[in-house]
Amino acid sequence: MNSPNHASPDDIRAMFSAAMSAMYRNEVPAYGQLITLVAQVNDRRLADDPELRDRMQATGELGRVSDERHGAIRLGTPAELSMMRRLFAVMGMHPVGYYDLTEAGVPVHSTAFRPLTQKALNANPFRVFTSLLRLDLVRDAALREEARQLLQNRRIFTDACIALIERAEAQGGLSPADAATFVQQALETFRWHADAPVDRAMYQRLHDAHRLLADVVAFRGPHINHLTPRTLDIDAVQRMMPDHGIAPKAVVEGPPARRCPILLRQTSFKALDEAVSFAGSPGQHTARFGEIEARGQALTPKGKALYDRLLTRARATVTPKADGSNGAEYIHALETSFADFPDNAEAIRQQGLGYCEFTLQPDMDTLPPPRQRPRGSDRQRPPARPSPDIRGFPARQRRRHLPVEPWRRGGSGFRRQPQSRRLRGRSGCARAG
Repeated sequence: MNSPNHASPDDIRAMFSAAMSAMYRNEVPAYGQLITLVAQVNDRRLADDPELRDRMQATGELGRVSDERHGAIRLGTPAELSMMRRLFAVMGMHPVGYYDLTEAGVPVHSTAFRPLTQKALNANPFRVFTSLLRLDLVRDAALREEARQLLQNRRIFTDACIALIERAEAQGGLSPADAATFVQQALETFRWHADAPVDRAMYQRLHDAHRLLADVVAFRGPHINHLTPRTLDIDAVQRMMPDHGIAPKAVVEGPPARRCPILLRQTSFKALDEAVSFAGSPGQHTARFGEIEARGQALTPKGKALYDRLLTRARATVTPKADGSNGAEYIHALETSFADFPDNAEAIRQQGLGYCEFTLQPDMDTLPPPRQRPRGSDRQRPPARPSPDIRGFPARQRRRHLPVEPWRRGGSGFRRQPQSRRLRGRSGCARAG
Protein backbone atom coordinates (compact mmCIF):
# COMPACT_ATOMS: atom_id res chain seq x y z
CA MET A 1 0.00 0.00 0.00
CA ASN A 2 1.25 3.48 -0.83
CA SER A 3 2.31 5.83 1.94
CA PRO A 4 0.08 8.89 2.47
CA ASN A 5 3.12 10.92 1.42
CA HIS A 6 3.27 9.18 -1.96
CA ALA A 7 1.40 10.14 -5.08
CA SER A 8 -1.26 7.61 -6.02
CA PRO A 9 -0.35 5.39 -9.03
CA ASP A 10 -3.77 6.33 -10.42
CA ASP A 11 -2.85 10.01 -10.24
CA ILE A 12 0.55 9.38 -11.84
CA ARG A 13 -1.15 7.42 -14.63
CA ALA A 14 -3.65 10.24 -15.21
CA MET A 15 -0.82 12.81 -15.36
CA PHE A 16 1.15 10.65 -17.78
CA SER A 17 -1.86 9.98 -20.02
CA ALA A 18 -2.65 13.70 -20.24
CA ALA A 19 1.00 14.60 -20.86
CA MET A 20 1.35 12.00 -23.61
CA SER A 21 -1.85 13.21 -25.27
CA ALA A 22 -0.58 16.80 -25.22
CA MET A 23 2.78 15.72 -26.67
CA TYR A 24 1.16 13.66 -29.42
CA ARG A 25 -1.25 16.47 -30.24
CA ASN A 26 1.76 18.73 -30.78
CA GLU A 27 3.62 16.13 -32.86
CA VAL A 28 0.61 15.01 -34.93
CA PRO A 29 -1.84 17.94 -35.37
CA ALA A 30 -4.47 15.70 -36.99
CA TYR A 31 -4.70 13.84 -33.68
CA GLY A 32 -5.70 17.11 -32.01
CA GLN A 33 -8.45 17.59 -34.60
CA LEU A 34 -9.61 14.03 -33.97
CA ILE A 35 -9.75 14.58 -30.19
CA THR A 36 -11.89 17.69 -30.68
CA LEU A 37 -14.26 15.86 -33.04
CA VAL A 38 -14.61 12.88 -30.68
CA ALA A 39 -15.44 15.17 -27.76
CA GLN A 40 -18.14 16.93 -29.81
CA VAL A 41 -19.69 13.63 -30.91
CA ASN A 42 -19.62 12.25 -27.36
CA ASP A 43 -21.29 15.37 -25.94
CA ARG A 44 -24.00 15.22 -28.61
CA ARG A 45 -24.66 11.52 -28.03
CA LEU A 46 -24.99 12.00 -24.27
CA ALA A 47 -27.36 14.94 -24.77
CA ASP A 48 -29.52 12.86 -27.14
CA ASP A 49 -29.56 9.73 -24.99
CA PRO A 50 -30.39 10.48 -21.32
CA GLU A 51 -30.59 6.75 -20.56
CA LEU A 52 -27.00 6.25 -21.72
CA ARG A 53 -25.91 9.29 -19.71
CA ASP A 54 -27.58 7.95 -16.55
CA ARG A 55 -26.06 4.50 -17.06
CA MET A 56 -22.57 5.94 -17.49
CA GLN A 57 -23.09 8.14 -14.45
CA ALA A 58 -24.03 5.06 -12.39
CA THR A 59 -20.96 3.11 -13.53
CA GLY A 60 -18.54 5.99 -12.94
CA GLU A 61 -17.66 6.45 -16.62
CA LEU A 62 -19.33 9.75 -17.38
CA GLY A 63 -16.65 12.08 -16.08
CA ARG A 64 -13.83 10.48 -18.01
CA VAL A 65 -15.31 9.21 -21.27
CA SER A 66 -13.54 11.75 -23.50
CA ASP A 67 -10.30 11.36 -21.51
CA GLU A 68 -10.08 7.62 -22.11
CA ARG A 69 -7.41 6.49 -24.50
CA HIS A 70 -4.89 3.78 -25.21
CA GLY A 71 -1.55 3.97 -26.94
CA ALA A 72 0.80 1.58 -28.71
CA ILE A 73 4.58 1.20 -28.78
CA ARG A 74 7.08 -1.26 -30.25
CA LEU A 75 10.21 -2.34 -28.39
CA GLY A 76 13.37 -3.91 -29.74
CA THR A 77 14.85 -6.06 -26.97
CA PRO A 78 13.77 -8.08 -23.92
CA ALA A 79 15.82 -5.68 -21.77
CA GLU A 80 13.75 -2.74 -23.05
CA LEU A 81 10.57 -4.65 -22.27
CA SER A 82 11.79 -5.47 -18.77
CA MET A 83 12.49 -1.84 -17.93
CA MET A 84 9.24 -0.74 -19.58
CA ARG A 85 7.37 -3.15 -17.29
CA ARG A 86 8.99 -1.47 -14.29
CA LEU A 87 8.16 1.99 -15.66
CA PHE A 88 4.49 1.14 -16.14
CA ALA A 89 4.32 -0.46 -12.68
CA VAL A 90 5.04 2.95 -11.12
CA MET A 91 1.77 4.08 -12.72
CA GLY A 92 -0.19 1.02 -11.57
CA MET A 93 -0.14 -0.62 -15.03
CA HIS A 94 0.54 -4.33 -15.44
CA PRO A 95 0.72 -6.77 -18.39
CA VAL A 96 -2.60 -8.36 -19.36
CA GLY A 97 -3.07 -10.86 -22.18
CA TYR A 98 -0.76 -12.21 -24.86
CA TYR A 99 -1.01 -11.68 -28.62
CA ASP A 100 1.12 -13.58 -31.15
CA LEU A 101 0.93 -11.32 -34.17
CA THR A 102 3.26 -13.45 -36.26
CA GLU A 103 0.10 -15.31 -37.24
CA ALA A 104 -0.92 -12.16 -39.11
CA GLY A 105 2.49 -11.69 -40.71
CA VAL A 106 3.59 -9.07 -38.15
CA PRO A 107 6.97 -9.93 -36.57
CA VAL A 108 6.10 -9.12 -32.96
CA HIS A 109 4.39 -10.59 -29.93
CA SER A 110 2.56 -8.28 -27.60
CA THR A 111 0.79 -7.56 -24.35
CA ALA A 112 -1.21 -4.65 -22.96
CA PHE A 113 -0.14 -2.79 -19.83
CA ARG A 114 -3.14 -1.46 -17.92
CA PRO A 115 -4.61 -1.07 -14.42
CA LEU A 116 -6.15 -4.21 -12.95
CA THR A 117 -8.80 -3.34 -10.39
CA GLN A 118 -12.20 -1.83 -11.11
CA LYS A 119 -11.36 1.10 -8.81
CA ALA A 120 -8.16 1.82 -10.75
CA LEU A 121 -9.93 1.42 -14.09
CA ASN A 122 -12.61 3.88 -12.99
CA ALA A 123 -9.94 6.35 -11.90
CA ASN A 124 -8.12 6.21 -15.25
CA PRO A 125 -8.23 3.27 -17.70
CA PHE A 126 -5.19 4.31 -19.77
CA ARG A 127 -3.41 1.34 -21.32
CA VAL A 128 -0.51 0.83 -23.70
CA PHE A 129 -0.40 -2.02 -26.22
CA THR A 130 3.26 -3.01 -26.13
CA SER A 131 4.95 -5.16 -28.78
CA LEU A 132 8.38 -6.80 -28.78
CA LEU A 133 10.20 -7.29 -32.08
CA ARG A 134 10.95 -10.89 -33.14
CA LEU A 135 14.42 -10.48 -34.65
CA ASP A 136 14.71 -14.26 -34.89
CA LEU A 137 12.25 -14.15 -37.78
CA VAL A 138 14.54 -12.01 -40.00
CA ARG A 139 15.67 -14.26 -42.85
CA ASP A 140 18.83 -12.29 -43.70
CA ALA A 141 21.42 -13.32 -41.07
CA ALA A 142 23.68 -10.31 -41.74
CA LEU A 143 20.78 -7.85 -41.45
CA ARG A 144 19.57 -9.61 -38.32
CA GLU A 145 22.97 -9.15 -36.66
CA GLU A 146 23.26 -5.49 -37.71
CA ALA A 147 19.77 -4.81 -36.33
CA ARG A 148 20.69 -6.55 -33.06
CA GLN A 149 23.78 -4.34 -32.69
CA LEU A 150 21.80 -1.17 -33.35
CA LEU A 151 19.24 -2.12 -30.71
CA GLN A 152 21.90 -3.12 -28.17
CA ASN A 153 23.62 0.25 -28.56
CA ARG A 154 20.58 2.50 -28.07
CA ARG A 155 19.35 3.78 -24.72
CA ILE A 156 15.64 4.57 -24.65
CA PHE A 157 15.29 5.59 -20.97
CA THR A 158 16.88 8.67 -19.42
CA ASP A 159 19.15 8.19 -16.41
CA ALA A 160 16.77 10.29 -14.34
CA CYS A 161 13.82 8.10 -15.31
CA ILE A 162 15.64 4.91 -14.30
CA ALA A 163 16.69 6.50 -10.98
CA LEU A 164 13.08 7.44 -10.21
CA ILE A 165 11.86 3.94 -11.10
CA GLU A 166 14.41 2.49 -8.67
CA ARG A 167 13.36 5.02 -6.02
CA ALA A 168 9.70 4.10 -6.43
CA GLU A 169 10.54 0.42 -6.07
CA ALA A 170 12.69 1.00 -2.98
CA GLN A 171 10.26 3.37 -1.26
CA GLY A 172 6.98 1.86 -2.42
CA GLY A 173 6.05 4.99 -4.35
CA LEU A 174 7.03 8.53 -5.29
CA SER A 175 6.39 11.88 -3.66
CA PRO A 176 4.16 14.27 -5.63
CA ALA A 177 7.23 16.26 -6.70
CA ASP A 178 9.11 13.14 -7.80
CA ALA A 179 5.99 11.88 -9.57
CA ALA A 180 5.79 15.06 -11.65
CA THR A 181 9.46 14.72 -12.60
CA PHE A 182 8.97 11.04 -13.38
CA VAL A 183 6.15 11.81 -15.82
CA GLN A 184 8.32 14.29 -17.71
CA GLN A 185 11.30 11.94 -17.81
CA ALA A 186 9.19 8.94 -18.84
CA LEU A 187 7.65 10.99 -21.62
CA GLU A 188 11.07 11.31 -23.27
CA THR A 189 11.05 7.58 -24.03
CA PHE A 190 7.93 7.95 -26.17
CA ARG A 191 8.91 11.17 -27.98
CA TRP A 192 9.31 11.28 -31.76
CA HIS A 193 12.87 11.87 -33.04
CA ALA A 194 13.20 13.06 -36.61
CA ASP A 195 16.96 12.39 -36.70
CA ALA A 196 17.59 8.68 -37.23
CA PRO A 197 20.88 7.03 -36.18
CA VAL A 198 21.09 5.05 -39.44
CA ASP A 199 21.77 6.13 -43.01
CA ARG A 200 19.21 5.85 -45.81
CA ALA A 201 20.73 2.66 -47.20
CA MET A 202 20.38 0.87 -43.86
CA TYR A 203 16.88 2.19 -43.40
CA GLN A 204 15.90 0.88 -46.83
CA ARG A 205 17.33 -2.57 -46.10
CA LEU A 206 15.32 -2.72 -42.88
CA HIS A 207 12.19 -1.44 -44.63
CA ASP A 208 12.55 -3.94 -47.47
CA ALA A 209 12.59 -6.77 -44.93
CA HIS A 210 9.52 -5.38 -43.14
CA ARG A 211 8.39 -1.80 -42.56
CA LEU A 212 7.87 -2.55 -38.86
CA LEU A 213 11.51 -3.63 -38.59
CA ALA A 214 12.50 -0.20 -39.89
CA ASP A 215 10.08 1.52 -37.49
CA VAL A 216 11.70 -0.16 -34.48
CA VAL A 217 15.38 -0.48 -35.37
CA ALA A 218 16.04 2.72 -37.35
CA PHE A 219 14.97 5.16 -34.63
CA ARG A 220 16.27 6.30 -31.26
CA GLY A 221 13.33 5.06 -29.24
CA PRO A 222 9.83 3.55 -29.24
CA HIS A 223 7.92 6.64 -30.33
CA ILE A 224 4.21 6.33 -29.63
CA ASN A 225 2.77 5.25 -32.97
CA HIS A 226 -0.85 6.04 -32.14
CA LEU A 227 -3.18 7.19 -29.39
CA THR A 228 -6.78 6.08 -29.37
CA PRO A 229 -9.60 8.05 -27.72
CA ARG A 230 -12.97 6.43 -26.98
CA THR A 231 -16.09 7.52 -28.82
CA LEU A 232 -19.72 6.80 -28.08
CA ASP A 233 -20.66 6.91 -31.78
CA ILE A 234 -17.89 5.66 -34.03
CA ASP A 235 -20.04 5.72 -37.16
CA ALA A 236 -20.76 9.44 -36.68
CA VAL A 237 -17.04 10.17 -36.24
CA GLN A 238 -16.24 8.08 -39.32
CA ARG A 239 -18.75 10.11 -41.41
CA MET A 240 -17.55 13.47 -40.07
CA MET A 241 -13.79 12.97 -40.33
CA PRO A 242 -13.53 14.07 -44.00
CA ASP A 243 -15.41 17.29 -43.17
CA HIS A 244 -12.65 18.06 -40.66
CA GLY A 245 -9.83 17.43 -43.11
CA ILE A 246 -9.10 13.92 -41.82
CA ALA A 247 -8.98 10.97 -44.24
CA PRO A 248 -10.42 7.89 -42.48
CA LYS A 249 -9.97 4.24 -43.29
CA ALA A 250 -12.64 2.93 -45.64
CA VAL A 251 -14.30 0.55 -43.16
CA VAL A 252 -14.73 0.46 -39.39
CA GLU A 253 -12.98 -2.68 -38.09
CA GLY A 254 -14.78 -5.17 -35.89
CA PRO A 255 -18.46 -6.11 -35.70
CA PRO A 256 -21.19 -4.12 -37.50
CA ALA A 257 -23.14 -1.31 -35.86
CA ARG A 258 -25.65 -2.74 -33.36
CA ARG A 259 -28.15 -1.63 -30.72
CA CYS A 260 -26.16 -3.67 -28.17
CA PRO A 261 -22.46 -3.15 -29.05
CA ILE A 262 -20.08 -6.09 -28.59
CA LEU A 263 -16.29 -6.33 -28.40
CA LEU A 264 -14.46 -3.40 -30.04
CA ARG A 265 -14.96 -1.33 -33.15
CA GLN A 266 -12.05 0.76 -34.41
CA THR A 267 -11.20 3.15 -37.20
CA SER A 268 -8.30 5.48 -37.89
CA PHE A 269 -6.84 8.09 -40.18
CA LYS A 270 -4.05 7.10 -42.51
CA ALA A 271 -0.45 7.01 -41.32
CA LEU A 272 1.54 10.19 -41.90
CA ASP A 273 4.50 10.63 -44.22
CA GLU A 274 7.00 12.33 -41.91
CA ALA A 275 10.31 13.99 -42.75
CA VAL A 276 13.33 12.20 -41.27
CA SER A 277 17.04 12.92 -41.40
CA PHE A 278 18.94 9.67 -41.99
CA ALA A 279 22.48 10.45 -40.86
CA GLY A 280 22.08 13.92 -42.37
CA SER A 281 20.35 12.78 -45.55
CA PRO A 282 16.67 13.80 -45.94
CA GLY A 283 14.03 11.10 -46.25
CA GLN A 284 10.56 10.03 -45.10
CA HIS A 285 9.02 7.47 -42.78
CA THR A 286 5.38 6.38 -42.52
CA ALA A 287 4.11 4.87 -39.29
CA ARG A 288 2.22 7.17 -36.93
CA PHE A 289 -1.54 7.62 -37.18
CA GLY A 290 -4.66 8.41 -35.18
CA GLU A 291 -7.26 5.87 -34.14
CA ILE A 292 -10.61 5.85 -32.33
CA GLU A 293 -12.43 3.02 -30.62
CA ALA A 294 -15.93 2.19 -29.46
CA ARG A 295 -16.05 -0.43 -26.74
CA GLY A 296 -18.86 -2.94 -26.43
CA GLN A 297 -19.83 -5.84 -24.22
CA ALA A 298 -17.19 -8.42 -23.36
CA LEU A 299 -18.15 -11.85 -24.68
CA THR A 300 -18.01 -15.21 -22.95
CA PRO A 301 -16.14 -18.05 -24.72
CA LYS A 302 -19.49 -19.13 -26.15
CA GLY A 303 -20.19 -15.61 -27.42
CA LYS A 304 -16.68 -15.22 -28.84
CA ALA A 305 -16.97 -18.53 -30.68
CA LEU A 306 -20.22 -17.36 -32.28
CA TYR A 307 -18.60 -14.01 -33.15
CA ASP A 308 -15.69 -15.79 -34.85
CA ARG A 309 -18.01 -18.01 -36.89
CA LEU A 310 -20.08 -15.07 -38.09
CA LEU A 311 -17.02 -12.98 -38.95
CA THR A 312 -15.48 -15.87 -40.88
CA ARG A 313 -18.75 -16.34 -42.77
CA ALA A 314 -18.91 -12.65 -43.68
CA ARG A 315 -15.32 -12.61 -44.91
CA ALA A 316 -15.89 -15.76 -46.93
CA THR A 317 -18.68 -13.86 -48.71
CA VAL A 318 -16.77 -10.60 -49.21
CA THR A 319 -13.10 -10.08 -48.40
CA PRO A 320 -12.49 -6.37 -47.68
CA LYS A 321 -9.97 -4.80 -50.03
CA ALA A 322 -7.19 -2.61 -48.68
CA ASP A 323 -8.27 0.32 -50.87
CA GLY A 324 -11.84 0.17 -49.54
CA SER A 325 -13.33 -0.21 -53.03
CA ASN A 326 -15.74 -2.92 -51.84
CA GLY A 327 -16.43 -1.39 -48.45
CA ALA A 328 -20.21 -1.17 -48.92
CA GLU A 329 -20.43 -4.80 -50.03
CA TYR A 330 -18.36 -5.94 -47.04
CA ILE A 331 -20.50 -3.98 -44.57
CA HIS A 332 -23.64 -5.56 -46.07
CA ALA A 333 -22.12 -9.05 -45.75
CA LEU A 334 -21.13 -8.29 -42.15
CA GLU A 335 -24.60 -7.07 -41.22
CA THR A 336 -26.23 -10.06 -42.90
CA SER A 337 -24.00 -12.54 -41.12
CA PHE A 338 -24.31 -10.90 -37.69
CA ALA A 339 -28.10 -11.00 -37.87
CA ASP A 340 -27.59 -14.39 -36.16
CA PHE A 341 -26.01 -12.75 -33.10
CA PRO A 342 -28.76 -11.55 -30.70
CA ASP A 343 -29.00 -7.76 -30.56
CA ASN A 344 -30.97 -7.66 -27.34
CA ALA A 345 -29.39 -7.36 -23.89
CA GLU A 346 -31.73 -9.88 -22.29
CA ALA A 347 -31.17 -12.45 -25.04
CA ILE A 348 -27.39 -12.04 -24.81
CA ARG A 349 -27.59 -12.60 -21.05
CA GLN A 350 -29.97 -15.54 -21.19
CA GLN A 351 -27.94 -17.33 -23.87
CA GLY A 352 -24.70 -16.82 -21.95
CA LEU A 353 -23.04 -14.89 -24.79
CA GLY A 354 -21.81 -11.82 -22.87
CA TYR A 355 -20.60 -10.89 -19.41
CA CYS A 356 -22.88 -8.76 -17.23
CA GLU A 357 -22.61 -7.08 -13.86
CA PHE A 358 -25.29 -7.06 -11.15
CA THR A 359 -25.60 -4.56 -8.32
CA LEU A 360 -27.59 -4.56 -5.08
CA GLN A 361 -30.66 -2.41 -4.62
CA PRO A 362 -30.01 0.52 -2.24
CA ASP A 363 -32.25 -1.02 0.45
CA MET A 364 -30.51 -4.42 0.44
CA ASP A 365 -27.76 -5.41 2.87
CA THR A 366 -26.90 -8.86 1.53
CA LEU A 367 -27.26 -10.94 -1.58
CA PRO A 368 -29.92 -13.66 -1.68
CA PRO A 369 -28.54 -17.18 -1.15
CA PRO A 370 -26.90 -18.65 -4.27
CA ARG A 371 -28.87 -21.13 -6.32
CA GLN A 372 -27.72 -24.73 -6.44
CA ARG A 373 -26.42 -25.81 -9.80
CA PRO A 374 -26.36 -29.39 -11.05
CA ARG A 375 -22.92 -30.93 -11.00
CA GLY A 376 -21.21 -30.56 -14.35
CA SER A 377 -23.29 -27.54 -15.41
CA ASP A 378 -21.72 -24.64 -17.28
CA ARG A 379 -20.18 -22.53 -14.52
CA GLN A 380 -19.95 -19.46 -16.75
CA ARG A 381 -23.62 -19.41 -17.72
CA PRO A 382 -25.61 -16.66 -15.95
CA PRO A 383 -28.90 -17.59 -14.27
CA ALA A 384 -31.92 -17.61 -16.58
CA ARG A 385 -33.57 -14.89 -14.51
CA PRO A 386 -31.89 -12.44 -12.11
CA SER A 387 -33.20 -12.13 -8.59
CA PRO A 388 -35.89 -9.42 -8.33
CA ASP A 389 -33.82 -7.87 -5.55
CA ILE A 390 -30.87 -7.22 -7.84
CA ARG A 391 -30.79 -4.15 -10.07
CA GLY A 392 -30.17 -4.32 -13.80
CA PHE A 393 -27.35 -5.99 -15.66
CA PRO A 394 -25.17 -3.43 -17.44
CA ALA A 395 -22.91 -4.98 -20.05
CA ARG A 396 -19.39 -5.51 -18.85
CA GLN A 397 -17.09 -3.60 -21.19
CA ARG A 398 -14.34 -5.24 -23.14
CA ARG A 399 -10.94 -3.81 -22.20
CA ARG A 400 -8.74 -6.06 -24.28
CA HIS A 401 -7.73 -5.29 -27.82
CA LEU A 402 -9.17 -6.80 -30.97
CA PRO A 403 -7.98 -10.23 -32.07
CA VAL A 404 -5.36 -10.32 -34.81
CA GLU A 405 -7.97 -9.99 -37.57
CA PRO A 406 -7.32 -6.26 -38.28
CA TRP A 407 -3.55 -6.69 -38.75
CA ARG A 408 -2.63 -6.78 -42.38
CA ARG A 409 -0.19 -9.36 -43.61
CA GLY A 410 3.33 -7.97 -43.77
CA GLY A 411 6.43 -8.23 -45.93
CA SER A 412 8.20 -11.37 -47.08
CA GLY A 413 11.51 -10.56 -45.38
CA PHE A 414 10.48 -12.60 -42.36
CA ARG A 415 10.32 -16.35 -42.12
CA ARG A 416 7.21 -17.99 -40.72
CA GLN A 417 7.61 -20.64 -38.07
CA PRO A 418 5.75 -23.95 -38.38
CA GLN A 419 2.37 -23.78 -36.69
CA SER A 420 3.42 -26.31 -34.03
CA ARG A 421 6.36 -24.14 -32.94
CA ARG A 422 4.65 -20.77 -32.82
CA LEU A 423 3.77 -19.15 -29.56
CA ARG A 424 0.02 -19.30 -29.53
CA GLY A 425 -1.78 -16.07 -28.62
CA ARG A 426 -4.87 -16.06 -26.44
CA SER A 427 -6.50 -13.39 -28.55
CA GLY A 428 -10.04 -14.43 -27.74
CA CYS A 429 -12.21 -12.32 -25.51
CA ALA A 430 -11.95 -12.77 -21.77
CA ARG A 431 -13.51 -10.96 -18.87
CA ALA A 432 -13.11 -7.25 -19.41
CA GLY A 433 -12.50 -6.23 -15.84
